[in-house]
Amino acid sequence: MILHSTLISVLAAISFLPWLSFSAPTVNRATSPKYVFAHFMVGIVENYKLSDWKMDMAYAQEIGIDGFALNCASIDSYTPTQLALAYQAAEETGFHVFISFDFAYWNNGNTNNITDYMNKYASHPGQMQYNGGAVVSTFVGDYFDWAPVKAGTNHSIFAIPMMQDPIEASYLSTSFDGAFSWLAWPTDGGNSIIPGPMSTSWDDKFLTNLKGKPYMAPVSPWFSTHFNSKNWVFISEELITDRWNQMLAMKPALIEIISWNDFGESHYISPAEPNHKDDGSSQWADGFPHDGWRIITKPYIAAYKAGASTPTITEDQLVYWYRPTPKGITCTNDTLGPPNGREMLADDIFVTTLLTKPATLVVTSGDKTPLSIDVPAGIVTTNFTMGVGNQYFMVTREGSPVLNGYGGLKIADKCEKYNFNAYVGSLNGTSSDGPPPPANTTSTSTLITTTSTSTSKSSTSSPMTTTSTTSTPPIPTTSSSSSTTSTSSPITTTSTTSTPPILTTSSSSSTKSTTSMTNSTTSIIPTTTTTSSPTSIIPTTTKTSSPTSSSSTSTSPSTPSPSTVCTSGWGPGNYIGLCQFTCNFGYCPPGPCTCLSYGAQIPEPPITNQAGYPLPGEDDSYLGLCSYSCNHGYCPPTACRLG
Repeated sequence: MILHSTLISVLAAISFLPWLSFSAPTVNRATSPKYVFAHFMVGIVENYKLSDWKMDMAYAQEIGIDGFALNCASIDSYTPTQLALAYQAAEETGFHVFISFDFAYWNNGNTNNITDYMNKYASHPGQMQYNGGAVVSTFVGDYFDWAPVKAGTNHSIFAIPMMQDPIEASYLSTSFDGAFSWLAWPTDGGNSIIPGPMSTSWDDKFLTNLKGKPYMAPVSPWFSTHFNSKNWVFISEELITDRWNQMLAMKPALIEIISWNDFGESHYISPAEPNHKDDGSSQWADGFPHDGWRIITKPYIAAYKAGASTPTITEDQLVYWYRPTPKGITCTNDTLGPPNGREMLADDIFVTTLLTKPATLVVTSGDKTPLSIDVPAGIVTTNFTMGVGNQYFMVTREGSPVLNGYGGLKIADKCEKYNFNAYVGSLNGTSSDGPPPPANTTSTSTLITTTSTSTSKSSTSSPMTTTSTTSTPPIPTTSSSSSTTSTSSPITTTSTTSTPPILTTSSSSSTKSTTSMTNSTTSIIPTTTTTSSPTSIIPTTTKTSSPTSSSSTSTSPSTPSPSTVCTSGWGPGNYIGLCQFTCNFGYCPPGPCTCLSYGAQIPEPPITNQAGYPLPGEDDSYLGLCSYSCNHGYCPPTACRLG
């Protein structure tokens, strides 16, 4: 979202050179293969070794993911080391990666540095190639010009930057070859929170404005964050199956999953990653596995690549997910307060059945009356009213149990800290779980341990266990009035995937249901308490920009000398584009903006003599930002208007 005037002058000076006029490889939408990537936060894996990268890649390959988009920041000293390890691991495992420059930290003046990275990796065996070009992307970075990078790289480049507004695809002349959207959750733009379900209105606008260029559509299972700088939820309760069904209908050229390991925003689908540092997000991510969402994702990826309208189900499975407390509970020791948007959430638990044949689903949520509904074959997502206590799930067919077990987390009616992350678990047909023992704890929720299920252990508090047990839930009454169901019928496509890393399986866990595992000799069956690592999730994604996906905790820039000015900066939420633009040229008002670096004054873009004002409803902190930006050619419609 920065328009760097020095780039304009450089392009003007060298635009006559013939080698600048080459176009990116053309894309035949009818014949180009489909690829699925996952957004990977490099900024939180400073301590990764080659084996860590290989493990993540093995899990991703097992469900059909083709590559990682490596979100990286310029300020992290370990970025070169970790990129080198990622590319080496990709080469050695047959995986692929590409760099996603995070423009919360990079800026439009970093052309030379970005070109150096592309020269280093564009022809690397681990680099993702698309239609003859090395793929490169961004977080934000809408206005970065790729022409000088393409001209300075000894390999074709296929640039798919993130665009914050689809209208940009219709007028930007930045030598982009496609576009990536971060609008993966129900929103009217920016970080506005609206009720679900999510529509495809943003996707439709991108497809229209791209005029045939490839669209990399976003898919995300959840969004919840609870930092000082950002504290909100998007309404994502059944988003994972809703969104994948949209992808099968839309058939975009490319898909990027948001995210593989962004624990700070609670949309990770990776297993536990013990080599992360903690930035505070362990408060809500530690002990909250999301492995079950990979179960759902796998058959959808296979169907997407096959051009199918529905996924194939070859094994009976169940995935469930839920929050640890009802939304209205007041936590006793949390100065941040509850997240914005919580009032739009439903106090429900969510169950996805992945069935080879029709069956009956029985759910007992805490103190609620057991409910029984008939579900067809295929992928079906059903919600049930949340009850405090144990969560019990059973699938029967022709009167016999097929799947049954308890959720790995009790829902509680008290809490110390707000946590709107989802606990995700799953059941497969290999075993049945007995009821979990009660736990004596004062926290908001209880992680459950049993002899047949292992738990994701928290680094801060261990699950408490006792020797007492409870009886089997009562026989349910048949009812459908308290649940809603969405379905996806099975088809006959199949896919073969690589064997995943060794992983313990269990018959019960909480995770979001929606898809079944496609043909595979060995499959990851993430369970109630089982995570891929013997140690706990120790996540770290310090991101204060939004739509956020920044890489790491930023450090304060050194104190500027009297002869220098701010040359790059950023701001949280809706300020991000304005602050990136204005700070680049020395105007970086403290409060809404934070300066990241100082240096010599960068020439400002030409003055347009157009007065800019904040949108109605925005506070006075936008006055100077909108006035300066609009008068210099950048007037973002999500924050400012022309007078």
